[in-house]
Amino acid sequence: MNLIKAYIQNFLNRAGGYIFTATVVARIFSFLTSWIALQLIPNKELGLVLFSWNIITFLIPFIGFGLHQSYIRYGALTNNNKEREFLLNYVLKNGVIASGILSIIIASIGFLFPFKLFKTGYYLSTFSLIFIPLFLFEVIKIKARLEHRNKVVAYSEIIYNSLLIITVSLFCYFFTEKGYVIGFILTPIITVFIFRKEISIQLKPELKKPFFINKEFWKYGFFGGLANVATMLLFAIDILLVGYLLEKPESVTAYRYISIIPFSILFLPRVFITTDFVSFTEKITQKKYIYNYIKSYMLLFSAISIGFVLFFYLFDETTLTFFDTTFVQHTESFFILNLGVCGILIFRGIFGNLLSSIGKIKANYYITLIALCINIVSNYYLIPKLGIRGAAITSALLMWFTGLTSCFTFFYYYKKNNFIV
Repeated sequence: MNLIKAYIQNFLNRAGGYIFTATVVARIFSFLTSWIALQLIPNKELGLVLFSWNIITFLIPFIGFGLHQSYIRYGALTNNNKEREFLLNYVLKNGVIASGILSIIIASIGFLFPFKLFKTGYYLSTFSLIFIPLFLFEVIKIKARLEHRNKVVAYSEIIYNSLLIITVSLFCYFFTEKGYVIGFILTPIITVFIFRKEISIQLKPELKKPFFINKEFWKYGFFGGLANVATMLLFAIDILLVGYLLEKPESVTAYRYISIIPFSILFLPRVFITTDFVSFTEKITQKKYIYNYIKSYMLLFSAISIGFVLFFYLFDETTLTFFDTTFVQHTESFFILNLGVCGILIFRGIFGNLLSSIGKIKANYYITLIALCINIVSNYYLIPKLGIRGAAITSALLMWFTGLTSCFTFFYYYKKNNFIV
């Protein structure tokens, strides 16, 4: 109990409460933005825009060719202010160029590729303008995290999501679906302008290139992007296969809604890791500190997992009835998914990030890629036999598989000191 109390207190001391509040506000505002768009845009037009946006979300991890992910890891490992200054300028310069190249590629595909859905190419090309401002916004937040100013990170998130709901509401009212696109593009631009002083450093001739900016530095960011995309696919593939294999729209709807609560709880480990990643990366060679951090994290999230599963086991029918009375027949699948997310809460949340911290981000990618392959094979076998319960079983097992595999892989490298700092 003392370990958990100390862990939470340290989290709060690092402005974790602000990050938690910002995350909750972001989720509420995101919901409200979606709801407002639904009221102001006809369903058909909104569907076309959302289809294009979903494609963009799979590409966002590659903005700047992943250099922002390299920035936070390598920035946390150096205590030299001049190296950090050079690193910031290097990431900004090359990341903006890389994001621009990505925008040109996606815009070209949007204009040249004959999409079946009308205007998909047009919206895709327009949305690609978001890559550079989003990259700059990510760099601003990472710079603040590296300087242990998590309050700035929280404020920037709240301002971003406040602007998003304002711009989307305003422009959708006047320009419907085109306004939705404009709102999403303008929001990061305005936010970056507000926080522009955070990245106003100019590259100085006397600054020397740090030794760690090499091929591995670029590969780290690239594989970080691949790992994120693979993770997104891992969560998306279930619902796609439910629709494809069962050919029942009501099954897709049921699975989508019974998975909302289990997947929603996953924001909690992200809040803690966002707050603490820089701190434990700075001390990654201090094994006593890292082992104590792991123990504290796992104790807290084991307690949260037990309480989460128990609560929704007791109130499963009440919870599912809130969405739709017909969903009560899926209480078993709901319970299975609740058990499954515990694997991420307790293991994947911490060990996936510790692997990134020791530079083994490739391992994250390969673990997720293997899980993705198993997911497809398993669902092709279980969904036709068990329906959405088969999809739930596959998801639950893979959440534990990725969590435990990340745990074993981390300790394998860490105990052998087989990692780069």
